[in-house]
Amino acid sequence: MCTLALSTVTAKGEPRVSGADGHFLHGRWHFGTARGAAKARHLAARPAASVAHMRGEDLGVFTHGEVEILNPEDGEPAADWPDLLAYFKDFYGDDAFDWDNDVVFYRLHPHWMTVFAPDVAKLTGEST
Repeated sequence: MCTLALSTVTAKGEPRVSGADGHFLHGRWHFGTARGAAKARHLAARPAASVAHMRGEDLGVFTHGEVEILNPEDGEPAADWPDLLAYFKDFYGDDAFDWDNDVVFYRLHPHWMTVFAPDVAKLTGEST
């Protein structure tokens, strides 16, 4: 799990940033929030989002894209939702949430992603 700065947009076009737990799985960021949260309302109306994950000055991962709702309140969940739900329950605990009603999860499909790492050896523990 990595902490993300998640940016959404209000109906007036005003940017909003908030934190989210990010899980980088299969080349995509996955994150959740309370169904009633402002960011959930923003993403339901305007699915474009940006996320940033930074580890000090050693690593930055920056992504812009569009979210997919993995477990919509109404409608079919994503095909891989059962596997993702098992992963999230294992990570957070089976009884951490009312998984059907309290939380909504997203997958960010990037149209742009970049990484900044000035010293890759420092990140990987390799000596040069």
